Amino acid sequence: MRLTGPLRVVAVLLLVGLTWLLAITFFGGDSSSVRHFFTGSNDEPTPEPRPRRYKCGLSAPCPPKHLAFRLVSGAANVIGPKICLEDKMLVSSVKNNVGRGLNIALVNGVTGELLEAKSFDMWAGDVSDLLKFLRPLHEGTLVFVASFDDPATKLNDEARRMFEELGSTIVKELAFRDSWVFVGAKGIENKSPFEQRMKNSKSNNKYEGWPESLEMDGCIPLRPPLEA
Repeated sequence: MRLTGPLRVVAVLLLVGLTWLLAITFFGGDSSSVRHFFTGSNDEPTPEPRPRRYKCGLSAPCPPKHLAFRLVSGAANVIGPKICLEDKMLVSSVKNNVGRGLNIALVNGVTGELLEAKSFDMWAGDVSDLLKFLRPLHEGTLVFVASFDDPATKLNDEARRMFEELGSTIVKELAFRDSWVFVGAKGIENKSPFEQRMKNSKSNNKYEGWPESLEMDGCIPLRPPLEA
């Protein structure tokens, strides 16, 4: 009877040793896997969290009462432009509403709602269609523009002047197959800070006959409602 205690201890040690050997054999000699089998611990490094995504792919959120936007001009005459506002794609090839020339989205500057999106062929189209589109704009209307292929051949002085009144400083120099992205507003007091141009240049073009695509994003403040 006195040997019962020691015999139990020996039996337990033998059982543990046998289990360890079986575990090593089962896991192919991987001691870390064996430790995980017995302890439940996981020594693998914790993956880094994915960077947080903000509206339209911006790197940081916009302040309150601001609209997040991203504009991408077309690439050559192959990949269409994109206009994103508040994480909603207003213009894109997927939506099947892009066209050669100027792709324009009109947005209510108070509510941020899309009013209309349309493209205007500046190579073979009629510039009068563009003029009719821009003339009746209401005060505070936001105008988002992304070029595709050729944005300028059919632009006349009146059309360029209208874009200047919306805040553009580049449109007067815009030329054949330049890349252009722009955000302006009807009744803007200063020149728009949201405008980029990539000049069509044989020596610097990324594509054969076209400059590289432009990408621009930012935050635009909403206008306060007009007092009645």
